[in-house]
Amino acid sequence: MGGRILITGEGLVVNRGAREVLRGVDFALREGEVVALVGPNGSGKTTLLESLAGLHSLAAGSVRLSLSTYSTVVRDSEGERGSVAGIGLTLQSDAVCGEETVAEHLGHAIRLAGRDDAADALASMLTDWGMSHRAGESVSQLSDGLRRRLAVLCGLAPAALSLEPTICLLDEPSEGLDEASRRLLIGWLRALTARGHGIVIATHDPELTSAADRIITVSGNGRLTSDPGAALGDAVEMVEPSAAQEASAFSEFVSWAWRIEKRNPLDTITRGTPALVALLLTYTMATDIPRTSENYDLLAALVLAPAFIAAVVAPALIKRLAEERSGDWWRAMIGPWSRATFSIMGASFILPIPLTYLAWYVLAGDIDSAVYDEVLRWLWLPPLAMIDISCAAAALHLMVADLRRASAAAGSLLLLVLVWPFLELTSALTTLMDTGMSFELAMGEPILDVLIAAGSAALIWAVAVIIPED
Repeated sequence: MGGRILITGEGLVVNRGAREVLRGVDFALREGEVVALVGPNGSGKTTLLESLAGLHSLAAGSVRLSLSTYSTVVRDSEGERGSVAGIGLTLQSDAVCGEETVAEHLGHAIRLAGRDDAADALASMLTDWGMSHRAGESVSQLSDGLRRRLAVLCGLAPAALSLEPTICLLDEPSEGLDEASRRLLIGWLRALTARGHGIVIATHDPELTSAADRIITVSGNGRLTSDPGAALGDAVEMVEPSAAQEASAFSEFVSWAWRIEKRNPLDTITRGTPALVALLLTYTMATDIPRTSENYDLLAALVLAPAFIAAVVAPALIKRLAEERSGDWWRAMIGPWSRATFSIMGASFILPIPLTYLAWYVLAGDIDSAVYDEVLRWLWLPPLAMIDISCAAAALHLMVADLRRASAAAGSLLLLVLVWPFLELTSALTTLMDTGMSFELAMGEPILDVLIAAGSAALIWAVAVIIPED
C-alpha cells in the first residue's frame, strides 16, 4: 500500500515484569489505512498500541512519529521520549475523570491536538454521537456506554478536525458501544482514511476487523503476522476539518486540574483538615510552654507544623489521575515532563502561608511585642519555601504511585527526607524570633536557612521527577 508512513516501531522489545510481551517487533502505519491488531487476550495487542503512544519503556527499539507538521521520537530504549500530542488516543479504560464534563473533555482532546475547538464543530460531533444533550453534564453521571462513546469520540476528533494526515490509536473502541454507535464508528473510520489519516485499532470485534485495510495478528510469542483486510464499510459525512492552532499540553493540564479542583475542592479539604487538627494539637501542647527565648525553637516547629503537614499530604490529583487511567492519557499527551507537570499541579500553593499565620496568631500568645511585630513582618518567608517542599512531596507521592505494591510500601518512607528542609525552616523562624531579620548569607541566618530548605526540596523534587515512570 502506498502513502507516507506516519508512525513506525522498529525492533520493539517490551517486558511486562518478567514476561517478554513484544519481541523484536517492527510496525509501520501509512496514510489512509486502518490497521486492526487482533489476537487472544494477553497476546500483546494493547501493549503494542500503548507502546506506540509512548506509555511503556522499551528494552530495545524505538517508536518514531512522522507527521507533516513535525517529526519526533515517541520513545526509545536509550531513554529519549517525546509526546504524542496531535494524535487521537483511546485507551482500553475510558481515561476520563468523572468530575469533568463531556464538553470539557472533548475540548481538551481537540485543543491538545492543536485543533480549533469551535463551539459549532464540538456541538456537531456530540450530536453525531448522540451526546449533545449531555454536553454540560459531568462524566460521572453517564452510563458506561456513553462514557465509552465519549472516549472513542475523543480518540477520533483530533483526526476529524485535522487538515493534515494524523493518527488515531484506539484500544477496543467498540467495546460497550450499541449497534448504532458501532456502525457510526466504522463509518468514521472509513471517512477518516479517505482523508488520509492512519488508524490503529486493537480489537476482538469481527465487524470492526472487517473494516480494516490490514490485519495484524499479535501472537502470544511476541511476534506479528500481517494479512490484507476487506476494508468494508461506507464512509459517513463528518465535521469539516479546521485550521491548526498552537497547543500547550502544560497549559491544558493546568486548566483541567484547576477547573476540577475549583468545582470540587477535594485537595484543599484533604490537606486543610489534618493541618487544622495538627494546629489544635499544637495549641494544646503549647499551652504550658513559656514564650521565652529558651523555647523559641520548639515554638517555631509548632508554628510551622500545620503548613508542613498540609504540604506533605498526598494530593487529590493522584486519585483523579488514577480514575479510569486518566493519568495515562495525560502522560501520553504531555510526554517526558508529565510527572514534573503533575507534581507542580499537585502541590499546595495556597495553604502554607495562611496556615502559618494562623498558627502564629494562635500560638504566639504573650510573646514579647517587639518579637511579635518583627516575626509578623517576615513570617511569609518560611512557608513560601514550604511550597517547594510540597512540590517535592507531590513528586514522591507520584513516584510511589507508579511503583508496584511491594516497592510502594518502602517508597513511602522517602517522605522522611523532607524533614531536613522542615528543620531548616524551623531554624530560620527561630532566628527571626531570637535576633530578628538579617540579610546576611551566613550560616544560621534566616535567608540562608530558607534558601537551603528550598534548594534541598527542589533537589528532592528533581530526583523524584527524573526517575523513570515504568
